[in-house]
Amino acid sequence: MVDVVVDWELLRAKAVEAAQAAYCPYSGLRVGAAAVCDDGRIVVGCNVENAAYGVGLCAECTLAGQFFLTGGGKLVALACRSGTGELLMPCGRCRQVIYELGGGACLIDTPAGVRPMTSVLPDAFGPEDLP
Repeated sequence: MVDVVVDWELLRAKAVEAAQAAYCPYSGLRVGAAAVCDDGRIVVGCNVENAAYGVGLCAECTLAGQFFLTGGGKLVALACRSGTGELLMPCGRCRQVIYELGGGACLIDTPAGVRPMTSVLPDAFGPEDLP
C-alpha cells in the first residue's frame, strides 16, 4: 500500500471519459465513475442499461468488477460524472457497494464538496455488523 494523493481533477476527467463508453439506449444518461485505490491505481466503470430496467448496472457496479479484476484492495476516493461532466451522486445501492469496498473513510465527490462515506451513507451497515 502506498500513500495515495487524490488528484480530483484527474479522477473527474476519468469518470467523464468512462461515461463515453456507457450503454444507455433507454435513458440516454451516460454515467461514469472513477476511483483511486489504496495502491494508487485508478479503476473506472460505466452504466450498462437493459430493456428490463431493474437489471441495469450502475457505473459504480461495473467499477466494482474492474476493481476486483485488477487486484482489489481498498477504494480511497471516487468521483461520478455524466458524459457531459455534470457531477452525479451514487444511488443508495451504489453507496452501499462503495462502503463495502472503501469503508467509511472513502472520499466521495459531492455537491457539498469532498466528503467521507460516513457522511454520504451515515449509520451504514457493513461487514463489521456481521457475526
